[in-house]
Amino acid sequence: MIKKFRPLLRGSTYSGALFAYCGALASLPLLPFALLPLLAWRSAPENVQIILVVLVWTALTGVLGLARITRRVLIASARRMLKVPLSPPVTGGATTGQAPTVPSGADRWRTPLWLLLHVALGWAGALVSGVLLLVGLTLPGGWLGAEAELSMFGRSLRVTGGWQSWTVALGCLLLAAATCAVVTTALRRLAPGLLGPSSAERVALAAERDRRLAERNRLAHELHDSIGHTLTATTIQAAVAGEVLDADPGAARAAMRSIEESARAALEDLDYVLGVLREEKAEAAPTRSLSDLPELLDRLRHAGATVEPELSGDWTQVQGTRSRAAYRILQEGLTNALRHGAGGPIEVRVAAAARGLELSVVNRTGPDAARSTAAFPTSGHGLPGLAERVRLLHGEIHAGPDGPKHWRLAVRLPVRLSP
Repeated sequence: MIKKFRPLLRGSTYSGALFAYCGALASLPLLPFALLPLLAWRSAPENVQIILVVLVWTALTGVLGLARITRRVLIASARRMLKVPLSPPVTGGATTGQAPTVPSGADRWRTPLWLLLHVALGWAGALVSGVLLLVGLTLPGGWLGAEAELSMFGRSLRVTGGWQSWTVALGCLLLAAATCAVVTTALRRLAPGLLGPSSAERVALAAERDRRLAERNRLAHELHDSIGHTLTATTIQAAVAGEVLDADPGAARAAMRSIEESARAALEDLDYVLGVLREEKAEAAPTRSLSDLPELLDRLRHAGATVEPELSGDWTQVQGTRSRAAYRILQEGLTNALRHGAGGPIEVRVAAAARGLELSVVNRTGPDAARSTAAFPTSGHGLPGLAERVRLLHGEIHAGPDGPKHWRLAVRLPVRLSP
């Protein structure tokens, strides 16, 4: 029994009723326009005049609901006052990179229908609750000379004062509160169907979620490749600098400069990724491409690695997404060679030809590789991330043993060389 009265004690019940009553008041400015047809038909019967005014008033209210600003205002108000979780309307355009979402068919009339029901419930609720509230406040003790007569099943009861007036007044106040609860509940149940996203908007929302997820996955790959390589290289470079600090200060200083350059590049990537994740207006994305490959190889040499590059073709002419992807692929391959290799030379091959761009990283394996793996724990996301990156570019990837003592990462990407 107590649960039935809980809605009457919630503030959201009355904020929802206030929302309904505001809808009724908002329709009042349209009433003078609804009276204009009467000027041309003054001889019509009174009942016909009333029906004509109501019909014109209803039509004007429905037309108002066709405006996009009306829908946005109604959704924002319903979310705040009805406490209904509604998605903001999707308009497309510049913010989403899609064509503007235009409702069609039955979806176009959902907002006018909601507005008409909103106004109708608002007027009905305001009249009923207003009368009940007035009776409940004036009836006790015969205030303002108030009295009531109740008729039911052919019997009448006149209430003029005493305990009967207080009982009826309390009942009227409870009924007024119940009217507010009924109006609020009705609007809450209608809101998802009439103010919720249309079929076209749901498709647009799904596309936007997919775009955001793809962007976050791309950023995760970028961050993994950049930070993972930097941490691996700087750890090795710091160890090298510590070993040669006394014997070869020049080599130690070179290793420290390489650490500084690697850390600065990684910080640029990190700042950009964090700015995007916070949905701030980030600066231009740091672009690492095949033109930065010599610098990457130099950093590895400062870390003490022996790198044997084999560069052929017009690989410097590879542009755009594939050039950036190729750089990240080589970076990840070299990082894995440093982490899991058994020392010895690391062979790097980049060949650009009409049939595509071929990349490969080959490193030695052996007993020392197990100790290297323990020194550099891995998440296991590197190769799967590379495979996904290559798949999105319609390329081919192979990673695995190359004979008894070597490991090979080989990737082939379809490219179009720039003139």
